[in-house]
Amino acid sequence: MDTIMSTYNYLIYDLASPVTKDWFLLSSPWPVLSIVLFYNFFCKKLGPYLMSDKEPFELKLVIKLYNLFQVLISLYLVYEGTKYVTESDYNWFCQAPDPYEIPRASMIARSVYIYFILKIIELLDTVFFVMRKSYRQVSPLHLHHHSLMPLASWIGAKYVAGGQCVLVGYINSFVHAIMYSYYLVSGLGPEYRKYLWWKKYVTLIQLIQFAMLTVHSIISLFFPCGYHFAFKLLTIAYGYLFIKWFGKFYYTNYIKTKKPQKHGSSQNGLKNGSYKQQKMK
Repeated sequence: MDTIMSTYNYLIYDLASPVTKDWFLLSSPWPVLSIVLFYNFFCKKLGPYLMSDKEPFELKLVIKLYNLFQVLISLYLVYEGTKYVTESDYNWFCQAPDPYEIPRASMIARSVYIYFILKIIELLDTVFFVMRKSYRQVSPLHLHHHSLMPLASWIGAKYVAGGQCVLVGYINSFVHAIMYSYYLVSGLGPEYRKYLWWKKYVTLIQLIQFAMLTVHSIISLFFPCGYHFAFKLLTIAYGYLFIKWFGKFYYTNYIKTKKPQKHGSSQNGLKNGSYKQQKMK
């Protein structure tokens, strides 16, 4: 038991970033694990049960404000990330977190932490689905993605709140600014549908981001810099999973459904759209 506890303390406390190790929801893994577990329980069981005898909620104004918030906070993180990665001493091949004594370490750690909190807030995406009884959109891909992101961002904020991991949040925030802008416009009404010709490119941009981050992490393996090797491997594994999942989604919705159908057959019933398409309408 002593060995187990000492190993746990080493992993959770000794290895943690001195800057963020005691911040809210970061000092221990149990709060974020509990949130993710309850999220899955609510979306799969509790939510549908509570909504079984109720009419779907409209939530139009709430969702519009939520999308606007997501766009603005994502743009803020892009701004902060741009300042960080364009510093003259930032190495695009491999960048270790700054020593915690440097003021810049606290500055970028704050942005990494905001990104982590944002991944928890984004669980509301699925809560809105459930409240609107849009259960078709609560897909395995959607649940896996939303469950993994808070855990992955917790690891980043807890252990490497700066350096190379900033690229993940930086690029992802840029993509989310585009994605939630699409949802914001799509929720304004039918008269705005003519401006939504670019819906399939939202998924394509998501795929491109995962490919970029995976390739970057592979390249960084050959450039030692003090950024832990294990976190590079985690990013590669993360990128591979989402390239596979989103690639399958893109193929099913934008390539397979466009192939000529055999006589007497019908399309697979999947509507064209980006991942999480129509989620915020």
